[in-house]
Amino acid sequence: MTETEQIFKTLEQIADAITKTFPRSFEVVVHDLSTPQKSIKHMAGEVTRRKKGGPVTDLVVKSLHKEGKDIKDRYNYKTKTKDGRTLKSTTSFIRNKEGEVIAAFCINFDMTDYLNAVHALEMFTTTTDSFDTNTGNKTETFTTSINETIEEIFYQAISKIGKECTSMSMEEKIDLVKELECNGVFNIKGSIEQIAILMGVSRYTVYNYLKKSRTMQDLNCL
Repeated sequence: MTETEQIFKTLEQIADAITKTFPRSFEVVVHDLSTPQKSIKHMAGEVTRRKKGGPVTDLVVKSLHKEGKDIKDRYNYKTKTKDGRTLKSTTSFIRNKEGEVIAAFCINFDMTDYLNAVHALEMFTTTTDSFDTNTGNKTETFTTSINETIEEIFYQAISKIGKECTSMSMEEKIDLVKELECNGVFNIKGSIEQIAILMGVSRYTVYNYLKKSRTMQDLNCL
């Protein structure tokens, strides 16, 4: 067995050990970076619904291009699936004895259920002394871009509903869009596109929810 074969065999064993210890919500992917078009050599667990033989990710491509052999591992960064589920991910780059980067070992943890639990518990821990008694607004959040401002208002609305978007019914998603409109989000240019990404739906769907929310007789915020 060659050194490379032994490395991949060991990585696959570790991947299987992690997902058998944490069978729900965890996925471990082993990438062979010598074949980026079909780099997924081993899949343990199902979170992103990818398959063996799938391509390398954009993060790996960009990082290798910018950092080359000096590429650094990434820990606990936030990612999202195409259907809007929130993940916490770690990517570790594996080298052979010559120091060449030959593999990526990636762990993806689906936090959606746990975020839903956090939202459910917030009703027991939320206090009102941080609210403006005149406007009902929370204390001000300082952001560095308008996109961050939109995202902050979005997650405040999510917290009020108490569920992640992927767990919401259509009525709850309409309520979410209604709450965002009540808070002026859709007055900001480009907000429809950003909200669509955050919700994991198309722009058309957001427009549809917005239209339905506007036909309701009572446009009171949550």
